[in-house]
Amino acid sequence: MGLYGYLALWCAVLGAVALTGYGRSLAGVSRARRTVRARGRIEVVRQGRHGGPGRGGIPVVVSYRDPDTAREVTVTNDGERGEAITAAWTGREIGVHYPRGRPHAYRFTNRPQEGGRGLGLPNTAVFLIYAGAVVVTAVDRGWPWALAGFCGPWAAVGAWHLPGNVRDVRRRRETLASMAAAGGRIVAVLKDVGTDSEGGTLTTVTPVVAFTTREGTAVTAHCTSGLPDPAGAYGREVTVHYTPDDPAVFTLNRAAEQRSLRTDIPVNVVGLLAVAAAAVVGALLL
Repeated sequence: MGLYGYLALWCAVLGAVALTGYGRSLAGVSRARRTVRARGRIEVVRQGRHGGPGRGGIPVVVSYRDPDTAREVTVTNDGERGEAITAAWTGREIGVHYPRGRPHAYRFTNRPQEGGRGLGLPNTAVFLIYAGAVVVTAVDRGWPWALAGFCGPWAAVGAWHLPGNVRDVRRRRETLASMAAAGGRIVAVLKDVGTDSEGGTLTTVTPVVAFTTREGTAVTAHCTSGLPDPAGAYGREVTVHYTPDDPAVFTLNRAAEQRSLRTDIPVNVVGLLAVAAAAVVGALLL
């Protein structure tokens, strides 16, 4: 079987995956469509043990109501339970999802939101069909086809999303400018020990900051950036800049984040121009 024969087989298999995925989504029987999504409320926040593991997030007790039975369910975030809860306070709403009829097989998300339609797998299959066609064409007819085939669509996608990126940066700047300040304290430094790709020891250090907002909300959160010497930060007093509407959005170094935003759009524009230039070069050499 020649090169194009393998391509035909590749497209046939992935095409079947895509059609099956789209059909299940339209019929409402995909995993995402069958998942129950509820709003949970954090009832209790527990402080992690200094020096203990931080991979599971902040220990919390969450209650939510099963919409099918109207029964109140109270659970904890022990073990692998979806997204780690990295910012917690009593009364915070988070998302809970689980298979229908199994409310104790729950997973957490940091933000309550509507569920997807289960199109991730079929969309990926369609992308792989296109990628396979470009690769085979580039091998058969020369590398300019790879430049035009890959860089052209990426440039179009980048140009489509660039205005949204600009708006996001502007919103982030406004958010940083409107943040309130509160005194905080590093109440624990968590450590997770693992191995890297070469078999060496890899230690991840996660400081935990506690602060109280001006509205009286006591917040406990993982602090992954903006803190010098995080391993030795236990007990340190810090200033926390937070968003009054959502204390989970905070920073310990607002000036550094404001500086980083100045280069965000120029970097995106330069990358878009580079990809577009590569696509043009490939098209001219076809």
